[in-house]
Amino acid sequence: MLRAQDFGHNAPPVREGPRVRPDREMDGLPIPRRYWAIAAISFGTSLFVVDGAIANVALPTIGRELGVGNGPVTNVVTVYQLVLVMVLLPFSSFGDRVGHRNLYQVGQLVFLFASAAVLFISSFPLLLVARAAQAFGAGMALSVSAAMLREIYPAKSLGSGMGINSVVVASSGAIAPTLGGWLVANLDWRWVFVAAVPMAVISLLLGRSLPDPFKVERKPEYFSGVWSAVTVLLLIGGIQIATHAGTVVLGAGLSIVGVISAVLLVRRERQRHAPVVPVDLMAMPVIGLSALAAVCAFIASGSLLVSLPFLFEQGMGYPPDQVGLLLLPFPLTMLVVAPAAGWLSDRVAPTKLGVTGMAIAIVGLLLLAFMPHQPGAFGISWRLSLTAVGFGLFFAPNSRLLIGQAPKARAAAAGGLLSTSRLSGQTLAAALVGILLSVGLGLGPTPMLVACGLSVVAALCCFTRYQTLTRAGHTMATLREGS
Repeated sequence: MLRAQDFGHNAPPVREGPRVRPDREMDGLPIPRRYWAIAAISFGTSLFVVDGAIANVALPTIGRELGVGNGPVTNVVTVYQLVLVMVLLPFSSFGDRVGHRNLYQVGQLVFLFASAAVLFISSFPLLLVARAAQAFGAGMALSVSAAMLREIYPAKSLGSGMGINSVVVASSGAIAPTLGGWLVANLDWRWVFVAAVPMAVISLLLGRSLPDPFKVERKPEYFSGVWSAVTVLLLIGGIQIATHAGTVVLGAGLSIVGVISAVLLVRRERQRHAPVVPVDLMAMPVIGLSALAAVCAFIASGSLLVSLPFLFEQGMGYPPDQVGLLLLPFPLTMLVVAPAAGWLSDRVAPTKLGVTGMAIAIVGLLLLAFMPHQPGAFGISWRLSLTAVGFGLFFAPNSRLLIGQAPKARAAAAGGLLSTSRLSGQTLAAALVGILLSVGLGLGPTPMLVACGLSVVAALCCFTRYQTLTRAGHTMATLREGS
C-alpha cells in the first residue's frame, strides 16, 4: 500500500483492509506492560464517561437545593459538554508538543482538583465554574487518549482495541445513571461529581505503564487554538441557546457568526503544516468521510437515546423508574457487539462492517418509529437491541479506520478529530431533540425518522469512501504496470 504523501495530501491509501503499511506498522507495547496500559486508559476513559453522564439524575435535586429552575439547571450538563468539545482540538495539537502521556495525566490531575472543589460549593454559579474546570481537565486527557490507544496496541490489533474502548464507554454510560441515582438518594448531591474520582486515582497509579511521551518539535499554535475554541463555542453554543424559548434569534445569530468564523479558520489552517483544526487529515477521503460518518451516526444514536425517555414517560405513560430499565437493552447489546466488531475490523474491511451496521440500524430505527402505541417491554427491547447491533457494528470499525490511517505525527490530531466527532454529535443530538420537543414533534416518530436519515448519510459516506479507495487501488495497479 503506498502512502498518501505519494499523491499529495488529498490522495487516499490504496485499500482499507485490515493490513497496515509497513512504514506505519507499530508493534505496540510489550506484554505485560500492554495489559497495565490498557487498564490505565480504560479507567481513564470510564472516568470521563461516568462524569459526563452521571449528573443528569441529580439535576432536579440540585435545582431544588440551590434554588434554580428546571431550565437553567440543565446548564450543569450543557457547560460540561460545551467546554469539552471546545478544547479537544487545541489540546490534541498541544499534546504532540508536550507528550501524550504528560498531557493525559495533567488533565486527570486538573479533574481531581476540580472535583474536590465541588464538595465546598454552595452556589450555582460556582458549580458551573467547577464543572467547566472538570471539563477542561477531561478535554486535556481525551484529546490524546485515542492516539495512545494506537501506541498501546499492535497495528494488527488496533480494531480490537477500539472495540474494547467501545465496551468501556458503553458500560460506563450504562452504570452512570444507576450510580448517580443511588448517590442522590443516599448522600449529598455533591458526591455525584466526585463519584468518578477513584477511577482517576487508579488510572494515575497505573500511568507509568502508558506509552512513553512522544514529542513533536513544532511551534505553538496558541492563536489557532483559541480561535478554534471560540468557533466551537459560537457554533454549538448558539444551537443550544436557540433551543430555549425566547432566545431563538440570538442563538441563530451566534451560530451564523460561528459558521463564518469556521470558514475563515479553515482557510487559515489550510496554509499551515500541522494545523490545529486537522484540515490536512480531513482532506484525505478515508479520514474526512470517516469523521463525517461518525458525526452523523453519533447524532443519530444520541437523538434516539435522548428522545426515548420522553416518549416512554410522556407518550406511553411509563413511570420514571422503569424508563431506565427500558433503555438498558441498548447499552447491554453494545457491550457484546462492540468488541466483536472491533475484532472483525482487524480481519474484514471496515466499510463492509460499517455499511452493514448502518443498514441494520436503519431497519431498527424504522421499527421503533412505527411500533404500536403500547408495544410492551419485550417489544421495545428487541427493537432497541436490533438498533444497537447496527450502531455497534459501525462505531469501532469506523474509529479504527480514522485513527489507523493517520500519519504517526498526526495521531493526536486524528484522535482529537474522533473525540470531537463523538462529543459534538452527542451535543448536537440533545439540541436536535430539544428543538423537536419545542415544536411538538418530539413524542412521535419524528426523532427516529431523523435518526434514520442521518444513518443513511453515514452509510453513504462509508460507501463513497470504499469507492474512492477502490479507484485509488486501480490507479496504483495501472501505474505499477506502466512502470
